[in-house]
Amino acid sequence: MGKPIKTVSFDLWDTVFIDDSDEPKRAAAGLPPKSIQRRQLVQQFLERHTPVSRELIDRCYDTTDAAFREVWYGQNVTWPVRVRLGVLLQGLGRKLPENELAELVRLHEDMELEVKPDLLPGVGEALESIKGKYKLAVISDAIFSPGRALRELLQHYGLLHYFDYFVFSDEVGYSKPDPRAFHAVAKNTGCTLAEIVHLGDREAKDIAGPHAVGARGILVPIAKDRGGPNSKADAVCRDFRDLSKILQELEA
Repeated sequence: MGKPIKTVSFDLWDTVFIDDSDEPKRAAAGLPPKSIQRRQLVQQFLERHTPVSRELIDRCYDTTDAAFREVWYGQNVTWPVRVRLGVLLQGLGRKLPENELAELVRLHEDMELEVKPDLLPGVGEALESIKGKYKLAVISDAIFSPGRALRELLQHYGLLHYFDYFVFSDEVGYSKPDPRAFHAVAKNTGCTLAEIVHLGDREAKDIAGPHAVGARGILVPIAKDRGGPNSKADAVCRDFRDLSKILQELEA
């Protein structure tokens, strides 16, 4: 027999937004890939004061990215962009005036607002179909785009109003699969952990994460199939037109 569902939470990247779907648009507009533009920005800002080689910036950026991933996966923490750039600048042995550092941070954070990623097909209609039946939440790791920018993206696509609560890793200080993310959703949407169903594309974060606290997880392999045949997901959603039915079946 199924268990009741009161809250449905969503990952964002490759669950609502298609990660890196902005890159073809950038190329068409004559813009470099985001990873290259970030490094160009660092070089431009530093060379306002003293020359610096691109080779050195690349080496320090690569090291900072590796450290970010180690903390993200090892400690369930995503450094805010200011912290990430601070580590990079320390590695370079350089400093920027506060107003310039703030601008460099903003340019990093807003890059995906200027050229926006696409939505997964059918996600808006799926949210419309389940709004009112369940409380809806977002649990999203913030890599470069912070919660502020992610809210703007949701608002741009007319999706922000569907959600009752948000857990963005840069705002709360922890990221999936940290149990606190799911506890926060339960507390703020008025349900138990067992009454949460979480949707996402990553097995370790979006399936094992909710399972560890007694919630359920639906794998979404629409943008990228990361789950594989050994997924422990309670259900798999390969088409958002099926989401309402899948949730009903989990409750039946």
